[in-house]
Amino acid sequence: MNYSLNSIPDRVAKPRESGYTMAMDKGLSIRETEDFLEVAGDYVDIVKLGWATSYVVPNLQKKLDVYKAAGIPVYFGGTLFEAFIVRNQFDDYRRVLDKYEMTFAEVSDGSLEMVHEDKCQYIRTLSEQVTVLSEVGSKDDQKIIPPYMWIRLMQAELDAGAWKVIGEAREGGNVGLFRSTGEVRSGLVEEILTKIPFEKILWEAPQKSQQVWFIKLLGTNVNLGNIAPSEVVPLETIRLGLRGDTFNDFLNLEKPC
Repeated sequence: MNYSLNSIPDRVAKPRESGYTMAMDKGLSIRETEDFLEVAGDYVDIVKLGWATSYVVPNLQKKLDVYKAAGIPVYFGGTLFEAFIVRNQFDDYRRVLDKYEMTFAEVSDGSLEMVHEDKCQYIRTLSEQVTVLSEVGSKDDQKIIPPYMWIRLMQAELDAGAWKVIGEAREGGNVGLFRSTGEVRSGLVEEILTKIPFEKILWEAPQKSQQVWFIKLLGTNVNLGNIAPSEVVPLETIRLGLRGDTFNDFLNLEKPC
């Protein structure tokens, strides 16, 4: 840091299992990627190339090289996985992972109806090739999954070999874990946490109010994802109690005599 402040909460050092920040790249140029990493690279743990943007961007390999040089792993969005599955191209998907030397992959069923045991089998197979993140929750805002089912699905996917499970929110933060207004389904989150360890969950939380809510609930080292590149540094200040939203949450100052 540039100078010293007392009573700053301890952040787990990279590489870390908790306190993860997953940034979402929705089509950054090479120069934008370099600028992003120059400013925020120290605070990013992993980058997701949103949904299937990796199929259409013209600079994919060069961009991956930039992230690799910065020591930041990248993975393709779960919608790309689903696009291959619905076309019966799972083996082709695995070859794409190898072609681009991917070390992480996301398995999801947010857009595609999938038998859950089939999803778990995809996790088992891919976990022999890469580190798997699996996403739970639907992108359909009309599909409400009860808490007991979130827990059952998450646990089954961890048992199948997922490294972490992702709580669905989309890039807008208005489905899955959240109501259409962006408000956290707090009862759902708290019930999930009675059974699933918090360090095993990556909560998609693109909105500042959602990030603040999770940090107040679970502390500075909660795993948060779908963070816009321009919001990574602001998020870090929220984690450290250096923004008004969490300014008083981590202070441990001795009172004068």
